[in-house]
Amino acid sequence: MKCPSCNETLLMSEKRGVEIDYCPNCRGIWLDRGELEKIMESSATHYSSKENYERDYKKYGYDQPRQDHDKRYPHKKKSFLNDFFDF
Repeated sequence: MKCPSCNETLLMSEKRGVEIDYCPNCRGIWLDRGELEKIMESSATHYSSKENYERDYKKYGYDQPRQDHDKRYPHKKKSFLNDFFDF
């Protein structure tokens, strides 16, 4: 399958039972029918546990104040969904 944006051949990756098509050129992510729902279900299941929520809260630095050295390009904080979209 070709990328709708740049016409590059899409690559496939499987993360936690969800097949994700992505473009190595423009880094676009393309999901088939039902795949977004699977990701949302997995996220809801993961964060329904208080222990997971508290662990991730500390793991991804949400309990720390931001240290922006360069205000023009602040770094986004990571989340549980980074595991899905880390290619």
